[in-house]
Amino acid sequence: MKLLNRSALSVKPTQAFLDWINSLEPTVGDDDLTIDDIDRENTVYLIPEMDTPEALEAFINERYMEILETELRAWEEDERQWPERLDWALFQRFVQVEHSYLAVDLDDEAPLEIAEVDDALLLETDRD
Repeated sequence: MKLLNRSALSVKPTQAFLDWINSLEPTVGDDDLTIDDIDRENTVYLIPEMDTPEALEAFINERYMEILETELRAWEEDERQWPERLDWALFQRFVQVEHSYLAVDLDDEAPLEIAEVDDALLLETDRD
């Protein structure tokens, strides 16, 4: 077990986010996704260690747009389908953020690997 020198943010979709997802491809009947369906779709972001609520708030205020765009892109690649206005209010409506002070790696065998996130590479992987 390894203690990482990181904190973590768990980003969970809200009902408003779900409503947007379901509006992308309108369905008839019970085919819409539910909160239970997407509750397993949380994203965990490793962030610098945050030891005060003020530091965490400042970090989220600085990086919320990057997080919001990543969450939207996970459901819809075509930015023309995204909400018209991407701002702090939308971030607050679309996601819940939970903070963990400690990040622990329980995998004792595989080393941590660092790779830059490349949207083109992600899109390629999704098509395979």
